[in-house]
Amino acid sequence: MQKWYQIFHRSTGLSPYVWVVFYILPFYFIFRSSSTIHVVFGVLMILAFFGCYVLSFVSKGWLVYFWTSIQMLISIAMTLLFGYVYFALFVAFFIGNLHHRAGFVVLYTLHLVTTIATINYGYVTKDPVMITQTPFVLISLIAVILLPVTTYYRNKRGKLEIQLEDANKRISELVKLEERQRIARDLHDTLGQKLSLIGLKSDLAGRLMKTDPEQAEVEINDVRQTARNALNEVRDMVTQMRGTRLEDEMFRIKQILKAAEIEFVLTGDPILNNTSLLVENVLSMCLKEAVTNVVKHSNATVCSIIIDSSTTELTIHIMDNGIGISGECLSAKGSGLRGMKERLEFVNGCLEVARDQEAGTRITIQVPNIVKHPNKEVVL
Repeated sequence: MQKWYQIFHRSTGLSPYVWVVFYILPFYFIFRSSSTIHVVFGVLMILAFFGCYVLSFVSKGWLVYFWTSIQMLISIAMTLLFGYVYFALFVAFFIGNLHHRAGFVVLYTLHLVTTIATINYGYVTKDPVMITQTPFVLISLIAVILLPVTTYYRNKRGKLEIQLEDANKRISELVKLEERQRIARDLHDTLGQKLSLIGLKSDLAGRLMKTDPEQAEVEINDVRQTARNALNEVRDMVTQMRGTRLEDEMFRIKQILKAAEIEFVLTGDPILNNTSLLVENVLSMCLKEAVTNVVKHSNATVCSIIIDSSTTELTIHIMDNGIGISGECLSAKGSGLRGMKERLEFVNGCLEVARDQEAGTRITIQVPNIVKHPNKEVVL
């Protein structure tokens, strides 16, 4: 259950001073009685109620429901004998903190029925205390109806937020792992092969140095050129690992399309203020892949990119007026579309590819665009 200090209702939306009044009020109702026996009995019930209240927070299993049932009985007795209905608020708050759904529904229903029945009995018997405090009784009844539900779903939402945070951390770790694996593959496929080639040609040049100096010089030149190519590829890899803003990627896309003699049309703002660098980097890589496909395969004369950003979602459309995409590409098995889908899955995004009317291709990229707002608690 909850920690012991949560019995003070820090997050119910009510001011702590209101709860302090509810802690003190039962003694006022008790000492209004002229009978000493009633006073002693009332004090004992108050002490028993708060004792059970604390025990219900620190207990586990069936004891939680046992102590809560005793609280409900004491609340009924206090309402009938002294007209003090406000203990029902404490019980309502505690029921809202139950995690087990079946237990919550049973206790909530039982507490609501007994509270309504007890209040009705007080009005039927014309209890003067109940009649004089009718407005407060009605407010308490509304609180008994709403407080458990709001508390229960607030706690449930908090639990889901924690699970979502854990899932996001897990996704972040998976992204890092995938990036390490990609770097390992790139190093193996590029640097590994070129370094092996440099080693073989260096050995060959060493053997030819005395027998065929001219051929040895050719091999040395090949070694020099291969080393330069490897250095350029390392620089490209480092640039990719640093991350790319969508605004910078748009500039490069414009240059690529201009070189390919394809008209570029941009709609929307490429400056994304509410998008994380990770998501923006993924979008940049996907855009680069999509535009590369347009240049290589579409035979298009116009390429349009539409950026539509809202508070919940970011959508990017890449359209061309080329020959259209083939069936193999539509199944996401070619032209890098599978890689784009895998990248977007890491940021909870999705990719749709379709023929655009009679000719051309439309690629739609969607990613969540979550903007966090500070939580402001309203207190009475």
